[in-house]
Amino acid sequence: MSTVYIALGANLGDPVATLQSLLDQLHQDDALTAIQCSSFFRSKPMGPQDQPDYVNAVLSAQTDLPPLALLDYLQQLENDFGRVRNRRWGARTLDLDILLYGTQLLRHERLIVPHPGLAERDFVLLPLAEIAPDLSLPDGRRISELLTAVDSHDLIKIT
Repeated sequence: MSTVYIALGANLGDPVATLQSLLDQLHQDDALTAIQCSSFFRSKPMGPQDQPDYVNAVLSAQTDLPPLALLDYLQQLENDFGRVRNRRWGARTLDLDILLYGTQLLRHERLIVPHPGLAERDFVLLPLAEIAPDLSLPDGRRISELLTAVDSHDLIKIT
């Protein structure tokens, strides 16, 4: 079993209900176990500003799925929740990103782990620090130190 950290995001429809529905579904499935989810945070979009605010969270879990199988599983969930890929950083019903997969470093054409934007995104670092305050990246950088170094985008805790 490997410990994984996954970023959750949504900004179309009812994002809070979508993320809660996703969590309910994950708890009924056996692909991920020992699921722990952060609070939900509202944030401004990182990309184009002509879209609604996002609701973001991070979950930790245990899995036996290898990294690319986990990616396939998460992308199927995105599709099940109506995800359409129209433009980079555009609005979406559900976005799931593998942040960390154990202590693995992975560079594949479909997946880079740790997630390349992890260290610069407060909407990832704050919820990650909430559920794993002592976590370090495979290169030794501590999540708590990364969080203090990143600019704030005025995240609002909503749950």
